[in-house]
Amino acid sequence: MFKTLRNDVDVVLEQDPAARSRVEVMINYAGVHAIWCHRFAHWLWKKRLYFIARFLSQVSRFITGIEIHPGAKIGQRLFIDHGMGVIIGETCEIGDDVTIYQGVTLGGTGKEKGKRHPTIEDNVLIASGAKVLGSMRIGKNSNIGAGSVVLKEVPPNSTVVGIPGRVVIQDGVKIKQDLDHINLPDPVADKFRELEQEILRLKEEVNVLKSGNGKIEKNEGGK
Repeated sequence: MFKTLRNDVDVVLEQDPAARSRVEVMINYAGVHAIWCHRFAHWLWKKRLYFIARFLSQVSRFITGIEIHPGAKIGQRLFIDHGMGVIIGETCEIGDDVTIYQGVTLGGTGKEKGKRHPTIEDNVLIASGAKVLGSMRIGKNSNIGAGSVVLKEVPPNSTVVGIPGRVVIQDGVKIKQDLDHINLPDPVADKFRELEQEILRLKEEVNVLKSGNGKIEKNEGGK
């Protein structure tokens, strides 16, 4: 246990040039506080003390701004840097030497049961604001770019960017992207067009029903 706690401090000293001493890290780093609280809450969770475990996780969330469900499994040397807004779901599994920045969500995609959160393998970096959603695996030594939304499994040694997330580098080789930069997709405009078509269809059905009842249809001018 003490080795694990020491590793949680040492990884901050290794990766954060602003960290000056173990005492400073233990007192001032919210990411370390959140991880330590989680380790105790997870121990309570495994003892089936669910209410106490959840209560402790909520206290930790209130103090640190980092929400880690007590059911999540976290490996050695997790580094949560500037962790405000980080969310880690119940069935999430995180390996060793993982780095997570602020605003990251490791969550689910709906109300599915069972394993519904991602598995993060060793030595993965997840940059600010990234969302990894669903029961999938992020392979070893992968990097998830800032603001990305990952919905599919990521192979090892990959770099993922974009919404939805796509692999742009794998095993050090740039992946060719077949993307038309002139005619980029616009999902918002597509949805408006779908709604417009649906409204027109409903108007036609209403007019047919009015005609069947012997009522006079009004034209667009209201005459």
